[in-house]
Amino acid sequence: MEREEAMLAASSMYYLQDIKMDTIANHLHMSRSSVSRLLRDARDSGLVEITLRPTPTRGPGLAKKIETCFGIATHVVPVADLADETERLEQVAKATARMVTGWFDSDMIMGVAWGTTLAAISRHLGKKPTRGSAVVQLNGAANVRTSGVEYAGNLIANFGDAFDAQVHLFPVPAFFDYAETRNAMWSERSIVRVLEYQRRADIALFSIGAIAGEVPSHVYSAGYLEAGDIETLDSEGIVGDVCTIFLREDGSYEDLSMNARATGPTPAELRAIPRRICGVAGDNKVVPLLAALRAGVITDLVIDEQTATKLVEHVMELKEGAASAEELAFQERQSDAEQSDVAQSAAEPATAG
Repeated sequence: MEREEAMLAASSMYYLQDIKMDTIANHLHMSRSSVSRLLRDARDSGLVEITLRPTPTRGPGLAKKIETCFGIATHVVPVADLADETERLEQVAKATARMVTGWFDSDMIMGVAWGTTLAAISRHLGKKPTRGSAVVQLNGAANVRTSGVEYAGNLIANFGDAFDAQVHLFPVPAFFDYAETRNAMWSERSIVRVLEYQRRADIALFSIGAIAGEVPSHVYSAGYLEAGDIETLDSEGIVGDVCTIFLREDGSYEDLSMNARATGPTPAELRAIPRRICGVAGDNKVVPLLAALRAGVITDLVIDEQTATKLVEHVMELKEGAASAEELAFQERQSDAEQSDVAQSAAEPATAG
């Protein structure tokens, strides 16, 4: 009984009063190691029970709404409400890296884009040796300031190292100066070889490029676009990109002049790849993410809880706005019809009684 009382006293001071072990030892006239054994025995006997209470998360509900709306698999990553965008990005990168490691296997080809999010994902990859697999770069990375080899090459190499996979770099600019040059390069055998690996990919891994934000996308912050290009983005209503292919808010891209010079796969080409994984974090990604969803390029979305919340809210606002506009148009049609009836009645001759 005396030992049980000592266990209770030590546990109360340590767990409830937050008193340090040295102070408890002095108070109970015993050694620090004896206090440690009392606390251990208190846990083993059930006198002390330690419960982890996870932070409430809206993740499952948000995932269900996104899946229902867009028909894609969605994993919402819970993060603290006060987490900044850098922390949110890291948590999404970790979750995406775990999923990719689980899905990628021997005799598979994975196409990988580059950018801020992809660089973070590459740092969190687990080691999974495979056989006969390959990793191919999806879009060129060179610009007038750098060859892009050190940045994109190291990023793609991280994926190759993680899976013991053969690596295929894409040694072309992110954007050609002229569409004609791009078209000519696409017939070169060395480029055709890489394009063929891209077309045979089982998995595509990419993120969403956003023009602004706390954590800007690499294509907009690292000198890939000239001043004239930025003006073109604004004039053509571009909200972001996927694999350096630019999108409008409605998901359209075919007639955008910048895309004729871009080197990434188009949404139509991406849709031919069975599994298309997109990792997204950041408030600035909501509008371009919606554009990508409308373009149908995503099959598996990994997104942090705050960004998912804002995406769902944005979609609901658009639906409410569309409903209001439809109701207003209906009312206007009704009003026009009533006025037409009144005018027609006034024009008809009176019938003698």
